[in-house]
Amino acid sequence: MRGIKLREFARQVGVSASLVSQIENGHVTPSVGTLFAFCTQLGLLVDDLFKGVERANGDIAPEGDAHSPTHRSRGPIQRSANRKRIRLAGGVRWERLTPDPDEQVEFIHVVYEVGAASCPEDSLVRHGGKEYACILSGQLGLQLRFETYELGPGDSLTFDSQNPHRFWCIGDEPAVAIWVIFNRSADDRNRGWSRVAKTSLSPAGRG
Repeated sequence: MRGIKLREFARQVGVSASLVSQIENGHVTPSVGTLFAFCTQLGLLVDDLFKGVERANGDIAPEGDAHSPTHRSRGPIQRSANRKRIRLAGGVRWERLTPDPDEQVEFIHVVYEVGAASCPEDSLVRHGGKEYACILSGQLGLQLRFETYELGPGDSLTFDSQNPHRFWCIGDEPAVAIWVIFNRSADDRNRGWSRVAKTSLSPAGRG
């Protein structure tokens, strides 16, 4: 729809054309970092991807425009069994906590399975918006620029998402959190350049 050729899109995002093709055809699941890069480059919100995806109860949500009145909920409540869910590469799962799409806020239940990470150790990601999260269970690692942190149940975090960052599960149980990303579409890079490449930093360790 954007009129971008596959190889040009891959170059802009900073991945291979074959990876874009495999994701497009459902043969490969993207990582968190790749998903954010795709959304930013295409001018999409993560909410735009919760269409025709698996619900938390295993059903498949209807296809169609999630912003259409025909797909709007009839109340303010999102039942846990009916959440829309996205499975990402490496054991990361997002479940939308709002009954309808919200253009300003992405409110999600996030699970990092044992060994899961948002991106490789040497390739941090950044995107528009500001992130807020509270850990419900397990241990979650955060690298924010050159600093590393470990978060446990009850710990919370907030930071500008345009700072290079990375998350990973610590230990032998999944890390579960409630996450909010506010105003993700406000990405300064969109005003000056189009490339949404992952930022390479040398990790300072995992806490």
